[in-house]
Amino acid sequence: MDFIKKYFKLFVGVGVLILVLVVFFFAKRTNVLETGALKDWRAASVESRMAAAKILTGGDTNVELLVACVTKMSQLPDSGEMAVRDAASLCQTGIKLKENL
Repeated sequence: MDFIKKYFKLFVGVGVLILVLVVFFFAKRTNVLETGALKDWRAASVESRMAAAKILTGGDTNVELLVACVTKMSQLPDSGEMAVRDAASLCQTGIKLKENL
């Protein structure tokens, strides 16, 4: 009987340890929109998009235009793997060029 109790405790302990590791792994996988891909941008809420645009540009100017531009880029075919920061940089450059003309 002691033999069964010993291995049952070991089995339960290993199971709990594996469960804790799995929960920790999924908790650490937070999706940061600024460093994500455009497929993450499409799935994000408008508030998250606005916050990410403010972080990427470092200000509050032309945030709506930047969000609209990156959203338009995310809808292009085969754009899901492009980084959000790259798309935002392209849009920001275009916005600055348009302002200077």
